[in-house]
Amino acid sequence: MSFSKTALGRFRFVGILEGISYLVLLGIAMPLKYWAGLPQAVKVVGWAHGVLFIAYLVTLISVTFERRWSFGRVWVAFLASLVPFGTFWLDGRLKQEETP
Repeated sequence: MSFSKTALGRFRFVGILEGISYLVLLGIAMPLKYWAGLPQAVKVVGWAHGVLFIAYLVTLISVTFERRWSFGRVWVAFLASLVPFGTFWLDGRLKQEETP
């Protein structure tokens, strides 16, 4: 997977990382907290996910201005970050826009 040094490439990269952290939080850390009594997993993974979510928003703003995205497009990108696997779906759509 190669990402360019454009705002769109950075946004796609951060989106993949944010999506992975969200799935790890929901699929691994939360079960460890509630089923194994290990709340530290949520603390560590939740913190990392929070940092990546903020990075996602910052790169979303950056790509919005560079590519002059509409409000609707920004809204869809934001909502994709709230749905499990949403950032992966969005990346598939954005991959077609990345210039070689």
